[in-house]
Amino acid sequence: MRTNRMLLAAVAAAAAVALTGCGGNDPGTGIPTARETTGTPRAGAATTGTSGAGGDEAEIAAYVEAKRAWVACLREGGIDAPDPDENGQVELTDARAVKANPALSKVLADCGKDLPNVPAALERRLAPKLTPEQIRKQVEFADCMQKNGAPDFPDPEADGHVYGDEQQWDSTTAAAKRAARLCGPIVGRPAETGPGKG
Repeated sequence: MRTNRMLLAAVAAAAAVALTGCGGNDPGTGIPTARETTGTPRAGAATTGTSGAGGDEAEIAAYVEAKRAWVACLREGGIDAPDPDENGQVELTDARAVKANPALSKVLADCGKDLPNVPAALERRLAPKLTPEQIRKQVEFADCMQKNGAPDFPDPEADGHVYGDEQQWDSTTAAAKRAARLCGPIVGRPAETGPGKG
Protein backbone atom coordinates (compact mmCIF):
# COMPACT_ATOMS: atom_id res chain seq x y z
CA MET A 1 0.00 0.00 0.00
CA ARG A 2 1.35 3.41 -0.89
CA THR A 3 1.60 5.64 2.11
CA ASN A 4 1.96 9.35 2.54
CA ARG A 5 3.74 10.42 5.68
CA MET A 6 4.45 13.90 4.35
CA LEU A 7 0.77 14.61 3.73
CA LEU A 8 -0.06 13.80 7.33
CA ALA A 9 2.66 16.18 8.45
CA ALA A 10 1.23 18.85 6.12
CA VAL A 11 -2.28 18.32 7.48
CA ALA A 12 -0.97 18.57 11.02
CA ALA A 13 1.08 21.66 10.26
CA ALA A 14 -1.97 23.34 8.72
CA ALA A 15 -3.91 22.51 11.85
CA ALA A 16 -1.18 23.98 13.99
CA VAL A 17 -1.21 27.24 12.06
CA ALA A 18 -4.97 27.46 12.35
CA LEU A 19 -5.11 26.64 16.06
CA THR A 20 -1.93 28.16 17.46
CA GLY A 21 -0.80 30.65 14.86
CA CYS A 22 2.53 28.95 14.35
CA GLY A 23 3.89 25.71 13.01
CA GLY A 24 5.30 24.16 9.90
CA ASN A 25 8.55 22.36 9.29
CA ASP A 26 12.08 23.30 10.11
CA PRO A 27 13.44 24.26 6.67
CA GLY A 28 16.65 22.34 7.18
CA THR A 29 15.33 19.12 8.61
CA GLY A 30 11.70 18.78 7.67
CA ILE A 31 10.90 17.99 11.30
CA PRO A 32 7.24 18.66 11.87
CA THR A 33 6.90 21.35 14.50
CA ALA A 34 3.20 21.08 15.32
CA ARG A 35 0.34 18.64 15.12
CA GLU A 36 -3.01 19.22 16.75
CA THR A 37 -5.84 17.22 18.32
CA THR A 38 -7.97 17.18 21.45
CA GLY A 39 -9.64 14.76 23.84
CA THR A 40 -8.61 11.24 24.63
CA PRO A 41 -7.00 8.98 22.07
CA ARG A 42 -9.22 6.34 20.49
CA ALA A 43 -8.91 2.78 21.66
CA GLY A 44 -5.78 1.21 20.24
CA ALA A 45 -3.89 4.48 19.83
CA ALA A 46 -0.21 4.22 20.63
CA THR A 47 0.83 5.96 23.82
CA THR A 48 4.55 5.28 24.13
CA GLY A 49 7.59 4.80 21.95
CA THR A 50 8.76 1.37 20.96
CA SER A 51 12.26 1.61 22.38
CA GLY A 52 13.62 2.46 25.82
CA ALA A 53 15.23 5.74 26.75
CA GLY A 54 18.74 4.42 26.06
CA GLY A 55 17.74 3.18 22.62
CA ASP A 56 16.00 6.48 21.90
CA GLU A 57 19.08 8.48 22.82
CA ALA A 58 21.30 6.24 20.67
CA GLU A 59 18.92 6.65 17.74
CA ILE A 60 18.88 10.43 18.17
CA ALA A 61 22.69 10.51 18.42
CA ALA A 62 22.97 8.50 15.20
CA TYR A 63 20.55 10.89 13.50
CA VAL A 64 22.56 13.93 14.63
CA GLU A 65 25.74 12.30 13.28
CA ALA A 66 23.98 11.69 9.96
CA LYS A 67 23.03 15.37 9.88
CA ARG A 68 26.67 16.34 10.53
CA ALA A 69 27.71 14.21 7.55
CA TRP A 70 24.94 15.86 5.51
CA VAL A 71 26.27 19.32 6.40
CA ALA A 72 29.80 18.27 5.44
CA CYS A 73 28.48 17.07 2.09
CA LEU A 74 26.65 20.37 1.54
CA ARG A 75 29.79 22.34 2.31
CA GLU A 76 31.84 20.25 -0.11
CA GLY A 77 29.24 21.06 -2.76
CA GLY A 78 29.46 24.80 -2.15
CA ILE A 79 26.54 25.36 0.22
CA ASP A 80 27.34 27.37 3.33
CA ALA A 81 25.52 25.32 5.99
CA PRO A 82 25.84 25.76 9.76
CA ASP A 83 26.56 22.89 12.11
CA PRO A 84 23.47 20.99 13.27
CA ASP A 85 22.23 21.71 16.78
CA GLU A 86 21.95 19.04 19.49
CA ASN A 87 18.74 17.79 17.87
CA GLY A 88 20.21 17.60 14.38
CA GLN A 89 18.33 20.65 13.16
CA VAL A 90 19.99 22.82 10.54
CA GLU A 91 18.64 26.12 9.34
CA LEU A 92 19.94 27.09 5.90
CA THR A 93 19.94 30.88 5.93
CA ASP A 94 19.94 31.07 2.13
CA ALA A 95 17.60 28.12 1.44
CA ARG A 96 15.67 29.99 -1.28
CA ALA A 97 18.85 30.94 -3.11
CA VAL A 98 20.08 27.35 -2.91
CA LYS A 99 16.83 25.99 -4.35
CA ALA A 100 16.85 28.62 -7.09
CA ASN A 101 20.37 27.61 -8.19
CA PRO A 102 20.19 24.35 -10.23
CA ALA A 103 23.73 23.28 -9.32
CA LEU A 104 23.26 23.88 -5.59
CA SER A 105 19.78 22.38 -5.69
CA LYS A 106 21.35 19.21 -7.11
CA VAL A 107 23.92 19.20 -4.29
CA LEU A 108 21.07 19.52 -1.77
CA ALA A 109 19.20 16.60 -3.34
CA ASP A 110 22.29 14.40 -3.72
CA CYS A 111 23.48 14.99 -0.17
CA GLY A 112 20.05 14.39 1.31
CA LYS A 113 19.16 11.15 -0.45
CA ASP A 114 20.57 8.93 2.31
CA LEU A 115 19.39 10.93 5.32
CA PRO A 116 17.52 8.78 7.83
CA ASN A 117 13.98 9.63 8.92
CA VAL A 118 13.66 11.80 11.99
CA PRO A 119 13.47 9.42 14.98
CA ALA A 120 10.07 9.33 16.69
CA ALA A 121 11.80 10.04 20.02
CA LEU A 122 13.18 13.27 18.57
CA GLU A 123 9.77 14.21 17.17
CA ARG A 124 8.37 13.73 20.68
CA ARG A 125 11.12 15.90 22.16
CA LEU A 126 10.49 18.74 19.72
CA ALA A 127 6.69 18.56 19.56
CA PRO A 128 4.92 21.59 21.05
CA LYS A 129 2.58 21.09 23.97
CA LEU A 130 -1.01 21.22 22.78
CA THR A 131 -3.98 22.52 24.70
CA PRO A 132 -6.82 20.16 25.62
CA GLU A 133 -8.94 21.81 22.92
CA GLN A 134 -6.27 21.22 20.27
CA ILE A 135 -5.91 17.58 21.33
CA ARG A 136 -9.68 17.15 21.16
CA LYS A 137 -9.73 18.52 17.61
CA GLN A 138 -6.97 16.15 16.51
CA VAL A 139 -8.83 13.16 17.93
CA GLU A 140 -12.04 14.37 16.26
CA PHE A 141 -10.21 14.84 12.96
CA ALA A 142 -8.69 11.34 13.06
CA ASP A 143 -12.09 9.83 13.91
CA CYS A 144 -13.73 11.72 11.04
CA MET A 145 -11.06 10.57 8.59
CA GLN A 146 -11.37 6.94 9.68
CA LYS A 147 -15.17 6.96 9.40
CA ASN A 148 -15.29 8.73 6.03
CA GLY A 149 -12.92 6.84 3.76
CA ALA A 150 -9.47 6.69 5.39
CA PRO A 151 -9.73 3.80 7.89
CA ASP A 152 -5.94 3.61 8.19
CA PHE A 153 -5.59 7.25 9.24
CA PRO A 154 -3.53 7.16 12.46
CA ASP A 155 -4.87 7.84 15.93
CA PRO A 156 -3.05 10.57 17.82
CA GLU A 157 -1.25 9.74 21.02
CA ALA A 158 -2.35 11.15 24.37
CA ASP A 159 -0.46 14.40 23.69
CA GLY A 160 -2.35 14.92 20.42
CA HIS A 161 0.57 14.14 18.12
CA VAL A 162 1.36 11.28 15.74
CA TYR A 163 4.96 10.09 15.56
CA GLY A 164 7.24 7.89 13.48
CA ASP A 165 5.78 5.06 11.41
CA GLU A 166 2.34 5.74 12.88
CA GLN A 167 2.19 8.73 10.50
CA GLN A 168 1.90 6.49 7.47
CA TRP A 169 -1.49 6.10 5.79
CA ASP A 170 -2.79 5.70 2.24
CA SER A 171 -3.83 9.14 1.04
CA THR A 172 -4.04 8.22 -2.65
CA THR A 173 -7.54 6.76 -2.80
CA ALA A 174 -10.53 8.82 -3.87
CA ALA A 175 -12.22 8.00 -0.56
CA ALA A 176 -9.23 9.26 1.46
CA LYS A 177 -9.13 12.50 -0.53
CA ARG A 178 -12.86 12.95 -0.03
CA ALA A 179 -12.42 12.36 3.71
CA ALA A 180 -9.67 14.98 3.87
CA ARG A 181 -11.96 17.54 2.21
CA LEU A 182 -14.84 16.65 4.53
CA CYS A 183 -12.82 16.57 7.75
CA GLY A 184 -10.34 19.37 7.03
CA PRO A 185 -12.48 22.13 8.58
CA ILE A 186 -12.21 20.39 11.97
CA VAL A 187 -8.53 21.39 12.10
CA GLY A 188 -8.84 24.61 10.14
CA ARG A 189 -8.33 23.41 6.56
CA PRO A 190 -10.76 24.87 4.02
CA ALA A 191 -13.36 22.33 2.87
CA GLU A 192 -12.67 23.05 -0.80
CA THR A 193 -8.96 22.32 -0.52
CA GLY A 194 -8.17 18.68 -1.13
CA PRO A 195 -4.95 16.98 -0.08
CA GLY A 196 -1.95 16.85 -2.37
CA LYS A 197 -1.28 13.70 -4.33
CA GLY A 198 0.64 11.22 -2.20
